[in-house]
Amino acid sequence: VQLVESGGGLVRPGGSLRLSCAASGDIFRVGAMSWVRQTPEKGSEWLATINDNGYHTNYPASLKGRFTISRDNSKNMLFLPLNGLEPADTGAYYCASGPGRAQVVPPRRLWGRGTQVTVSS
Repeated sequence: VQLVESGGGLVRPGGSLRLSCAASGDIFRVGAMSWVRQTPEKGSEWLATINDNGYHTNYPASLKGRFTISRDNSKNMLFLPLNGLEPADTGAYYCASGPGRAQVVPPRRLWGRGTQVTVSS
């Protein structure tokens, strides 16, 4: 399954963006999916995972409450609204097949091409 992210851009601190990820195939068959990001400060960072039917989600404790992952299996889409953005959130955001957990991201080969988020005044 190929993944293509969109929705990134330049936003002021405190602003919002809604990231989307379009999959070329049936994401229900993929199972769990995740969002990760790469920033200059932290490198690769796991942001969220959602299970195959969308009923269960998981986030790192440091980000819980800020981002909410969702999926629409009927459209093969994954979403991540970003609210209250800060300059430290600047980076490349990727959707990925498979689960992540604290300090563990899905293998790089399972990521999409990414979308850049820049938070600056």
